[in-house]
Amino acid sequence: MAKIVSRQFSAQKPKTGILMLNMGGPETTEDVYDFLLRLFSDKDLIPLPAQSKLAPMIAKRRTPSIQTQYQKIGGGSPIKKWTELQGQGMVEILDKISPATAPHKFYIGFRYVHPLTEESIEQMESDGLQRAVAFTQYPQYSCSTTGSSLNAIYKHYKQRISPSELIWSVIDRWPTHPGLAQAFADNIRKEIAKFPIEDQDDVVILFSAHSLPMKVVNRGDPYPAEVGATVQRVMEELGHSHPYRLVWQSKVGPLPWLSPQTDEAIKGLVNRDKKNILLVPIAFTSDHIETLYELDLEYSQHLGSEVGVKNIRRAESLNNHPVFIEALADIVKTHLNSPKVCNPQLLLRCPMCVNLTCDFSKEFFASQQKYLDVLIDESHPQKQKGSK
Repeated sequence: MAKIVSRQFSAQKPKTGILMLNMGGPETTEDVYDFLLRLFSDKDLIPLPAQSKLAPMIAKRRTPSIQTQYQKIGGGSPIKKWTELQGQGMVEILDKISPATAPHKFYIGFRYVHPLTEESIEQMESDGLQRAVAFTQYPQYSCSTTGSSLNAIYKHYKQRISPSELIWSVIDRWPTHPGLAQAFADNIRKEIAKFPIEDQDDVVILFSAHSLPMKVVNRGDPYPAEVGATVQRVMEELGHSHPYRLVWQSKVGPLPWLSPQTDEAIKGLVNRDKKNILLVPIAFTSDHIETLYELDLEYSQHLGSEVGVKNIRRAESLNNHPVFIEALADIVKTHLNSPKVCNPQLLLRCPMCVNLTCDFSKEFFASQQKYLDVLIDESHPQKQKGSK
């Protein structure tokens, strides 16, 4: 892959591009089938036998019920809107706190809806950036989410004919960033204050994260540990003010997944006379169907009424929380100041990994180090000479 690291940049031309990676969600009910088709075709997320044949069948069968769910939350997912607001706020701060890498421009790279990761990569190539940062919007790493997005970048370059001039680096996880914990804690405090005064001390905090099949966990996926790390950091920020548990939602199919499931935990707490419950979407940074439909409607409204909770509420998602947006900018600035192309954790495959693409993807990003080294040498020649 050809690399050009010496360029002149005008004030209008972006110098550093940040690709915000996420799953995405259908903006309208008409987009649901294509979203599901891409999702069920992703071997990194859902490996299926005869996937090219099964994926369209499953997507077609599930489309009507998923369309109904989106209709109940306003007709589509708001995740693109929130990502745009987060990205714009992030680059405005970055231009101020990291002038050496400015101007900055954010791009959205969704896995299953437009703008797709591959589309945004081509836009970044066209923009003639000096440096590109793949920035996962999942704070906690999983091979099924961040890993899938990074594999998609590798696969795109593998089949791309034109040489690339971008220098890529990766922010692959940030589960314990202080700003992340503070933003979660702020929203938790605000929501607890909305409980009746006499019940506020009796609230149980249920941190709810998207579940993962145990076969993925047993391969060595770090996701459960990193979600737990976020929970611990948030509770430290809260001064361990309330009892809490980490629970898991969105299980699909009959195979074993991470437990306890959020709905089962709600039932269990009520059976033990703990009827004031606060749900916290700890692995989601923006509202989407898992928060607006599953947590708000299925669990808070329907299940809560069915099992007899006294008060059940859901802490707001981070969305455009100013502390969270400042955290995003700080994470990127720290990364841009680092001489490393990625966290060493990224380069370690799960001990029982069965996906060879992961190996090739990690090699691709590791190979960017030599180009980043050249860029750093050109940017700080005296510093680099002194360090050798």
